[in-house]
Amino acid sequence: MKSRRWALLFALALALSVIAAGCGGGDDEEGEGGGGTTAAAAEDVSGTISTVAVWTGAEAKAFQKVVDGFQEKYPNVTVKYKGAKDPGQVISTAVQGGNPPDVAALNSPGLMFDFVDQGALKPIDFAKSDIQANYTPDWVKNGTVNGKLYGVFFKGANKSTVWYNTHAFEDAGIEPPATWEDLIAAGNTLKNSGVPAYAFGAGEGWTLTDLFENLYLRIAGAEKYDQLAEHKIPWTDPSVKETLTEMTKIFKDSGNIAGGTSGALQMQFPDSVSQVFQPSDPKAAMVIEGDFVPGVVAGQTQAKPQTDYNVFKFPSVDGKGADDVVGGGDIVVMFKDNPAARALVKYLASPEAAEIWARQGGFSSPNKSLDTSVYPDEITRTTASALAQAETFRFDLSDLQPSEFGGDAMFTDLQDFFKTSDVDATAKKLEKDAAAAYK
Repeated sequence: MKSRRWALLFALALALSVIAAGCGGGDDEEGEGGGGTTAAAAEDVSGTISTVAVWTGAEAKAFQKVVDGFQEKYPNVTVKYKGAKDPGQVISTAVQGGNPPDVAALNSPGLMFDFVDQGALKPIDFAKSDIQANYTPDWVKNGTVNGKLYGVFFKGANKSTVWYNTHAFEDAGIEPPATWEDLIAAGNTLKNSGVPAYAFGAGEGWTLTDLFENLYLRIAGAEKYDQLAEHKIPWTDPSVKETLTEMTKIFKDSGNIAGGTSGALQMQFPDSVSQVFQPSDPKAAMVIEGDFVPGVVAGQTQAKPQTDYNVFKFPSVDGKGADDVVGGGDIVVMFKDNPAARALVKYLASPEAAEIWARQGGFSSPNKSLDTSVYPDEITRTTASALAQAETFRFDLSDLQPSEFGGDAMFTDLQDFFKTSDVDATAKKLEKDAAAAYK
């Protein structure tokens, strides 16, 4: 049952609460059709909106500019924003106390399913035409529960990217590979040129799950990915074993991994990025991770984008999945149905709102209607465009598991696999741990 699965979801959440005070009656409410809002209609919407989200520091300042844009469009709505480190817990407590926020932003569909099961969320079908126009079907699907639209994604993350040191590639005489077979071949060429091909922050198990998920989506396809995510097929399925076998093509060669197997298992993710992001003498040529990679070493390296490092999309496997994307996103949902809450939901579903944050950097939008030229650099344009335009998008599979598996056992099982490359034993252990979590 989804309700049981989502209730056990890995408990990280982004949230923003929106409390509308003094909102007008039926005449204030926006229609259900798409398109913009007239100035007169916007002026009819009034109230006070308090927002709480996980975005703090620079992200809070960036989101505040989005809020400012909303208030310019709706001059009679006052918005108060406050960042919090754990807004998910605040929202859950508020829901249990019978006083939920008007609107929230969650970090995965999991918490949305949980709140829908509790009867706490209101559908946002009033914004459906806007959302269908601005998002690919998979993004719309991820916001839909039992045929009703409950969420729209405002901020996203593309985990189907590979970051590389441009000098290491040039010295080895290779280009960014487009297929998995070519990536393995490029890895061997890089090793022969004197630089280990791969850096893994395997001390953090989620970096290994991300590799598994990208390969699995391309090998098994989206339908089986969904089945495995819901434990409708076991982790001993041949598709899982095939994916693990492909992973051994990297894991078995300890000498082609920065620090070797043992060193990588002690390495944290930021350190793995530092191995690659060097203007000279890199310790590794590639780190296989998401679009957030440059941010973890911002201000700590002299490496320059495109000059010293660049990115290519995760390669296809046997001609499949060239444009598939695994990732995550922050989903806006509504707990109370009132004109001000509706106005904010529709605004956050618009390219207009996404553009405000996109221009500032540190942001990727799943909104396909956003003009990607507004992003401040070519690398972000590349990764964000792939995220928004992907016909096949799937959420990080580990985040869709019960927390004792997806946030714990799955990590350690793949860390053990990183050491042993034992496909059969790893598949059996993953299935044993998954079955226990789903009881």
